Amino acid sequence: MVLLAGVVSLAPCARGAQRAIIGTQLEPPILDPTANPAAAISEVLYGNVYEGLVQFAADGSVLPKLALSWDVSDDGLVYVFHLKSGVRFHDGSAFDAAAAKLSLNRMIAPGSVNPQRSRFRAIRAVEAVDPETLKLLLTQRSGGLLQSLAFGAAVMVSPQSAANNAAQPVGTGPFRFLRWRRGDSITLERNPDFQGAQPQLDQVTFKFITDPTAAYAALMAGDVDAFSNYPAPESFAQFAADPRFAVFTGTTEMETVLGLNERIAPLGNVLVRRAISYALDRRAIIDGAMYGYGTPIGSHFPPGNPAYVDLTGVYPHDVAKAKALLAEAGYPNGLSMTLKLPPPSYARRSGEIVASQLAQIGIRVSIENLEWAQWLDQVYTRHDFDMSIVGHAEPLDYDIYARDDYYFGYSNPEFKALIVALDDTVEPARRRDLLQQIQRKLSLDAVNGFLFQYPRLDIWNAHLHGISFDNVLGVVDVSRAYYDAALARHDEFAVQARRPPAFRFAGMLFVAGLAILLGLAARRFGSAYLVQRVAVLLATLLAATAVVFVIVQVVPGDPVRYMMGLQADPDTVAALRHQLGLDAAPWQRYLSWIGGLLHADFGISYTYRIAVSALVAERLQVSLPLAIYALLLSTALAFCVGLFAAARRGRAADTMLSGITQLGLAVPNFWLGMLLVLLFAVELHWVSAGGFPGWEAGFWTAMKALTLPAIALAMPQAAILGRVLRGALIDTLHEDYIRTARAKGAGGRALLWRHALPNALLPVLTIVGMQFSFLLAGGVIIENVFFLPGLGRLVFQAIVQRDLIVVQSVVLILVFAVVSVTFLVDLAYVLVNPQLRAARGA
Repeated sequence: MVLLAGVVSLAPCARGAQRAIIGTQLEPPILDPTANPAAAISEVLYGNVYEGLVQFAADGSVLPKLALSWDVSDDGLVYVFHLKSGVRFHDGSAFDAAAAKLSLNRMIAPGSVNPQRSRFRAIRAVEAVDPETLKLLLTQRSGGLLQSLAFGAAVMVSPQSAANNAAQPVGTGPFRFLRWRRGDSITLERNPDFQGAQPQLDQVTFKFITDPTAAYAALMAGDVDAFSNYPAPESFAQFAADPRFAVFTGTTEMETVLGLNERIAPLGNVLVRRAISYALDRRAIIDGAMYGYGTPIGSHFPPGNPAYVDLTGVYPHDVAKAKALLAEAGYPNGLSMTLKLPPPSYARRSGEIVASQLAQIGIRVSIENLEWAQWLDQVYTRHDFDMSIVGHAEPLDYDIYARDDYYFGYSNPEFKALIVALDDTVEPARRRDLLQQIQRKLSLDAVNGFLFQYPRLDIWNAHLHGISFDNVLGVVDVSRAYYDAALARHDEFAVQARRPPAFRFAGMLFVAGLAILLGLAARRFGSAYLVQRVAVLLATLLAATAVVFVIVQVVPGDPVRYMMGLQADPDTVAALRHQLGLDAAPWQRYLSWIGGLLHADFGISYTYRIAVSALVAERLQVSLPLAIYALLLSTALAFCVGLFAAARRGRAADTMLSGITQLGLAVPNFWLGMLLVLLFAVELHWVSAGGFPGWEAGFWTAMKALTLPAIALAMPQAAILGRVLRGALIDTLHEDYIRTARAKGAGGRALLWRHALPNALLPVLTIVGMQFSFLLAGGVIIENVFFLPGLGRLVFQAIVQRDLIVVQSVVLILVFAVVSVTFLVDLAYVLVNPQLRAARGA
């Protein structure tokens, strides 16, 4: 209670009305949409920081942006764009036809890693006619060129700073990049030189909250002003009914499909595929998996597009019809198939319902749950599957059905002819007709089980107006956002003052203390002992490098395929693999990694494209203080409980404390964390629901953010340590020397503190050492609950994303931490135990 009272005293401060915090589930891996297809990049930066020549309207049509207008030649081979004048990039350089030419040439150049490069293969040359006129010359007609230019991969970049956009994005938009706290947030500030209408918000922070429960708590506690693509449809209705919030329900570009592998015999038969389509009750799937949010679809096409055709009536839910088709296909007794599901909850929940519906027509489904890397390896790359459920989020991606090597295995000359004709057509009416033919062909062939268009669920504070979510690319447009009144809100992320981090000072104290400890140990035990221990440490690390590297290499999953997405061009994938050095032999990569380690170079992160050492240093500023904080709390509580219970063993107080510690062991720390958030953040509003402001915000502000997570981590550990200490003290109190001391007149307190405690500390020190290692990187669940950018969350993200260099480097650092803690515990054994000290002295 004293500790919680201290938390309450750290009351939140007020912030002005010109800042907003937007919650979002996914963090961009890098900040350059021309080098990575991740939707999170466009969600945060497109339209806010970066701009293209053109942009998508809400219905998928194309509108002017940096190009005021354009002309297309009669033969469709020449496009002339008339550009805005007076526009400048955030670095001060001018946007003109020369800059646009560089941006496009960079996109189509050989070796480019642009994720949409294949969409621009028809561009033969780019010419800057004059500063305000840009000409594109094509080798063949490309009817979808304007739509392709509206993608995030086609934004305009500054010639002076394009190479640094992965970490320091520079565009022409109404906001400019301020800072990126990896794993936590990205902050943008108003661009005073923006040519258009100035935004009313001075600063916007996009905060990454992956856990649905944490997203709910952050909104209810007022830690975020809005949440884009709210990840918990089960609680969306609660916000819709709350007058404090405004909500938006729409559709995304993501078609959720039951993917069918037509390379295997049963699914190569169109009658079997049609039987599956008749067996699917789309509305029941939406109600069960998405809590009623979502739009049924009958083909691979978004309902919001003007060319959309409603084909959901082609295969109405009809079990009898499905059984008849299955019998006609030669399977009157049904058949057995596997359904491999990726991690998202929509896929897992939909999979259970689909399996149940297919069982009604005699198809026995065995479900296999896979991680993303496994899914990409087994389903997407090796086509080792029967069925799968996944959402295809990229706009205008119906052309994937024209690829023979795509994981569906669909190959139809008539469909390919439709795609070729569409690409060769620029007339709007003719393109609309072809798009409708494409939809009907996919539906008629029952290529997949088309389930639903994934919903877009957005929530924001009712006092915040002008924020826009409904966009083809999923962009959060804050250029016209404003508050209708000043809001007194907690803003830990608008700190401008840069004070010396307390973390750095604490690190200096730790190093100084360690040096003193080693000096004392060398004097007492001799330098030979320390040299021996250091040699063991180095040998362990060397062996660990080999083991870790081998294990990481054999884990399935291609990092490049994960980064570039399902629609990546093979040449682009190969170019990025070469750029990252992943096309080298494993032994060469191992030696290169070891060589870097010798001078403290851990390599470059595949995902973030920055030095791994810098990435780890950022995360340690959260995880290390949190681990120490939790360890101090757990140790203090454990010693109070253990000493008090041992002194009163067998009495009512001992029984009560034993029950409390048993409860502490039974309660999971993440559940305790959620309870603490609901009580102190959501209900009482005493603290924020999570997040970490950084040490530059001030020592007490940072410690306040770590207090609830530290309590959640400490309580179970205190229960373990308290029970161990109590047991060790009781055992020690039965030793002969204790009876001798008692016979000599030693009191109960002296027996406990002077005689029993030093000899009972050995198992306690062992547990403390193990707990510190666990707390340093094992708090990934707590870090997700409180959305903290810590080391555990980094390791989890790196494993999921197959950022192999980060995984192997962080694991090696953790091995070093464990070995170092073991070394210090060994020293502590001798220092605290009289018997071992005497033996070492002898």
